[in-house]
Amino acid sequence: MPFATTPFHWHKPILTHPARTPIVQREKRWALGNYGATGVMTSRRLRLRIIRFYAAVFLVCAGNPMKVLVAVKRVVDYNVKIRVKSDQTGVETANVKMSMNPFDEIAVEQAVRMREAGTAEEVIAVSMGPSQSQETIRTALAMGADRGILLETDDELQPLAVAKLMRAIVDKENPNLVIVGKQAIDDDSNQTGQMLAALLGWAQGTFASELKFNGETVNCTREVDGGLETLALKMPAVITTDLRLNEPRYASLPNIMKAKKKPIDTMSPSDLGVDTAPRLTTLNVTEPAGREAGVIVDSVAELVEKLKNEAKVI
Repeated sequence: MPFATTPFHWHKPILTHPARTPIVQREKRWALGNYGATGVMTSRRLRLRIIRFYAAVFLVCAGNPMKVLVAVKRVVDYNVKIRVKSDQTGVETANVKMSMNPFDEIAVEQAVRMREAGTAEEVIAVSMGPSQSQETIRTALAMGADRGILLETDDELQPLAVAKLMRAIVDKENPNLVIVGKQAIDDDSNQTGQMLAALLGWAQGTFASELKFNGETVNCTREVDGGLETLALKMPAVITTDLRLNEPRYASLPNIMKAKKKPIDTMSPSDLGVDTAPRLTTLNVTEPAGREAGVIVDSVAELVEKLKNEAKVI
């Protein structure tokens, strides 16, 4: 059967488009389904069907832009020397420089890059803690996040409580993806992302060093002892970021000024109906013992003797 030659010629390579999804195949059958006895359609009907076919291909290939939720935590700056309180109840935070958790900076950078690439349409930064946590959110907004949410509380928030609060925010905002740092440098728990994925029943990709999005799935490459492991996760999903995922940008002065006008919604854990009572009790916090000075030995025999009798490692 001949193809229509006036005013359009339907080339066969178009019919073998690589996007072989049900919606594209349906539109292709619909576009070619009614040529009549001569195989010739009116130009207007053919034009409309060609437009519908390519629109279906575009929607499937491009995918729908997603909403990304990023958690950011206010911690003691990594350049500050940590001092333990005199009563050994924790570390000193009064008059100490605070900043965003470095792993959370990587999470914000990844979300902003997704929006710049057209993969995401909105980036929301979420922080929990005292009112000063607004500064951390403003940093995320200056990096490129669109708006912020602050759960203001002076209570201690342990990983399970944070995961429950994040789940409540997810239920409210309905994001397609949640990105968090793999751990915070103050408590090094490395638990929140995994707990959140379990509470939501979502797929999880931890210690991500590379992310590639393909429609409704995301390929998450992570470092393991034997090399690299790549997981195909069906979204929605929770991602925890590792150091090699990206290098966070510095916020420019114009973006810092713009961040002051971006909205931050403030609420409390009670507004979400979440119990944040601690499940763990810290008995005491002590500084690690100082390292002893090294010793230079005169012979191998003396070295073996010290390793055996003093260090007791052999």
